[in-house]
Amino acid sequence: MKILDPPAVRRWARLAADALGRARTEIDALNVFPVADGDTGTNLHLTMLSAAEAVESLPEDVDAAVVWQTLSYGALVGARGNSGVIVSQALRGLAEVLKDGHDLRAGLHRAALLAREAVARPVEGTVLSVLESAARAVQELDGDLSEVARQAAGEARAALRRTPEQLDVLGRSGVVDAGGAGAAIVLETLAAVITDSYDGHYDVPAPTARVTPMTEVGAGYEVMYLLDADDRAVAALRAELDAMGDSLVVVGGEGLWNVHVHVPEAGPAVEAGVRAGRPHRIRITYLAERTHRASAGRGVVAVAAGDGIAALFEECGAVVVRRAPGAKPPLPALLAAIRQAGSEVAVLPNDEGVGSVAAAAAEIAREDGVAVSVLPTKATVQGLAALAVHDPLRRFDDDVVAMTDAAGQTRYGHVTVADREAFTSAGVCRPGDVLGLIEGDVAVIGGALEQVSAMIVDRMVAGGGELVTLVTGADAPARLAAHIEERLRRTRPDVDLVVYDGEQGGYPLLIGVE
Repeated sequence: MKILDPPAVRRWARLAADALGRARTEIDALNVFPVADGDTGTNLHLTMLSAAEAVESLPEDVDAAVVWQTLSYGALVGARGNSGVIVSQALRGLAEVLKDGHDLRAGLHRAALLAREAVARPVEGTVLSVLESAARAVQELDGDLSEVARQAAGEARAALRRTPEQLDVLGRSGVVDAGGAGAAIVLETLAAVITDSYDGHYDVPAPTARVTPMTEVGAGYEVMYLLDADDRAVAALRAELDAMGDSLVVVGGEGLWNVHVHVPEAGPAVEAGVRAGRPHRIRITYLAERTHRASAGRGVVAVAAGDGIAALFEECGAVVVRRAPGAKPPLPALLAAIRQAGSEVAVLPNDEGVGSVAAAAAEIAREDGVAVSVLPTKATVQGLAALAVHDPLRRFDDDVVAMTDAAGQTRYGHVTVADREAFTSAGVCRPGDVLGLIEGDVAVIGGALEQVSAMIVDRMVAGGGELVTLVTGADAPARLAAHIEERLRRTRPDVDLVVYDGEQGGYPLLIGVE
């Protein structure tokens, strides 16, 4: 790859967000600086997720400048926590340079510079050190885009491992810097997109000692808000907030800013923002104990990709979040559904790709006092099985265990039509071939939808099971379910069959066996 074109930027944003989503728990466990509140990984994931969703909302034909500016804006408005705000400013630096087609070396230099300028009192051994080391490592490098990206990612990883030598609290705690770990993943996924080499691997060094949680004494408040204000007002605001507290980071420009600070009392920090301009999206978090603001009640949130499937979940009492086939639901929609569902909520993603968004929404809802559990449902039929055993009169933890167990005992498959040539575990498929998949792997390739569907059901029930669930899609032939039912009556009369009209696109048939 010679340039970071708009499709590559979109891929990178999503890849970085997903990788941070998978690594967030491990990064949270490293979090000792500036306070050991255990949320740096989550904050970085939510920041990058906001950037990814912003660029994915753009039309396909927009130019590079618009994509980069939108990436920067999405990170700015969605930035959370100290490290999230800093990384959003690093993305702004990359965007300022790369939107005009300049090289990655200059972009990394600008990213590191803006990140440091955003922090009122920079500290070495943090995300700032990781970004600066990566930028320095490539400034004199005489190589193409791939070489620059690989070198920057490699140096970020090396700099991360040096952070305990630079910051005493890290060395005493036996951890690398949490924010630096997230920044390294961001740069590694960038290199992976440029070199087309991503293998799903990330490396977060584990703590070598037990991280001590922050105590309540002297904890204070984390105050964050977006601010509409001019540059002169922000300069005065920085000085005022710096005198009030610590961990001050102010990023943005052109009239929109993201303000983050830790203070003993929240009110004065917000009032300072009012004097400077118009603060909005104000977030105040007591650093030792999350505020509880949830409404009472037990509920289930289910993600659905078809009108019929949505109606099924709604009939069973779930709050439904709809998504297009192959797409992820927006984070705000999932968050709103969780808050609507109650104070104890089980979330059914019903697709492996939705899990990271569901986890992010759950983290935000927990800050409002909602008890949220995201169940590992990878398919609609697993979600239906989980919801079938849901009992709001049980203890929440017991209910989650029962639902998870029901989902785990449901094998899932689906039938679809190939839209391109590809190598699969069952051989080469070509456009128009009918594919039968079991738990994500292609098991059958054929030419007739009814024949492939029957073969997949036969293989799944051969492994045992008492109940077969079929969910027909919008493109399913009228007699598809009836054909399978007749076959099962002949071959497996002991098996019960349930058929639903899911109206989903892309998959003529979804199959569950339990």
